[in-house]
Amino acid sequence: MQPTALEDLAIRPSAPLLIVDVDEVLAHFMAGFERFIGRQGFEMRIDRFALFQNIYRPGEGEHLDFETGKVLFDAFFRDGADDLDPVEGAADALASLSQRAGVVILTNAPAHALESRTGWLGKHGFDYPMILHSGLKGPAIAAMAARTTGKAAFIDDLLHNLDSAAADAPAVARFQIIADQRLRPFAPTVPDKHPLHEEWATLGPALRNAIGLGNV
Repeated sequence: MQPTALEDLAIRPSAPLLIVDVDEVLAHFMAGFERFIGRQGFEMRIDRFALFQNIYRPGEGEHLDFETGKVLFDAFFRDGADDLDPVEGAADALASLSQRAGVVILTNAPAHALESRTGWLGKHGFDYPMILHSGLKGPAIAAMAARTTGKAAFIDDLLHNLDSAAADAPAVARFQIIADQRLRPFAPTVPDKHPLHEEWATLGPALRNAIGLGNV
């Protein structure tokens, strides 16, 4: 599969649309990143909803500084991003939904992650158009949703992206899922505004209803 520019994205003008994040939605990012930093001599201690602030040098009480964490993050997307486990049930749920709805992968990742991200998605059954993005996702979601008269939904793990979608594309249904059970207790959520799910077994049917496909 190849990345798609927003302006080149083929969206069926009357079909429902699903816009889906990758990390902690389709992929167990935190667990894969933890394995990667372990090979570099660091360890993960998850005690907050953060990335670099959960990384420590063994035996030290102060979390890693941002600059070192960013080096590890960039190295992961260059050398380790193929080592991610897919989230249980995600591929089957999207395969079923995609029979009647369009699916677009909207992922925030560094530009050099292109090969590993597209390769991982194709390998694990997520062979849908992918947009490699940066920054808040609301404007891109609004632009995609405006190109179909069908209902649209957006799925992400991060509250700021869900809030951005609510501000820029309020008609798009929003859902939050955080695959890593260790992160869930610390995650900022607003379930009344963005319904929260722990697994695709419940998220899939909720998406089906949200975009007007019913229970079939």
